[in-house]
Amino acid sequence: MVRVVTAGHVNWDVTLRVDALPVSDGEARITSQQRSGGGSAANVSVALSRMDVSTGLVGSVGTDEHGLLVRRELKAEGVDCEHVLEVEGKETTTKYLIVDEGGELMVLGNDGANEAVSPGDVNEAYVQNAKHLHLTSQRPDSAAELARIATEAGVPVSFDPGRRLTDRDFSRALAYSDIVFLNDREAKTLLDEDLEHPSSELHGRVVVIKHGSDGARVDTTKGVYTHPGFGVESVDTTGAGDAFAAGFITTFLDSADYERALEFANACGALASMAPGARTAPTKERVGRFLDEQFSGDSKQG
Repeated sequence: MVRVVTAGHVNWDVTLRVDALPVSDGEARITSQQRSGGGSAANVSVALSRMDVSTGLVGSVGTDEHGLLVRRELKAEGVDCEHVLEVEGKETTTKYLIVDEGGELMVLGNDGANEAVSPGDVNEAYVQNAKHLHLTSQRPDSAAELARIATEAGVPVSFDPGRRLTDRDFSRALAYSDIVFLNDREAKTLLDEDLEHPSSELHGRVVVIKHGSDGARVDTTKGVYTHPGFGVESVDTTGAGDAFAAGFITTFLDSADYERALEFANACGALASMAPGARTAPTKERVGRFLDEQFSGDSKQG
């Protein structure tokens, strides 16, 4: 069986690089276009596979050409797609990712097929036999059911609810989660002004807060760990958060060391942001070389 099951959105991405993000009634010039598979769950599964973690995906696509291409890409990356539903009469969800020259992102999308997985579609044995379950944005009832099955089987659960956190009630899934990934904007939705969570629904959870180029922090019941991130030239932040999550999960599964996981995750996010597209997560070997280069540079400066 796979070591990590990821669950959530599986998309077809059209990435448009522009000279500037358009304002209301404005216009921007497209400098390049790229098409490939996307969606947070799919991106994390690919990133995990590149880090030599056996990974399976729970999600859904249409029976159109894009769905075929998405599944083909995932299988080529070594991701188990046995539990990716093919939905008759639905288009595979398409996201238009608009990226400016500084790497900032705007997303447009249709609903498509990517929330067709219902609680009744979940294969309990597939989740129970994994070593870890990672949830991304999806139907709240399906997320809750997946998390319940995992928790009752003693399988740790991580959850990265994403930008739609304010629009959806993920309270049941959050209640079962052991690790929650948030960016600064999402953290302000669930935590207090100081980004603390003593009385929130995240009390007792491990909360990882991503600060983009400024690094990240991990709040645990035993203390807070921070890492400043890495000073790299960001080209495209699409998928950087997914690479970060995959790096954190990979390292924590092997070491149970929050500081080490945070450093490795920041390196994954930094490397992913240095190339265009959502599927730029590095291999474990590439991250290792990057960290060696960083430490070597620090030693020379010292």
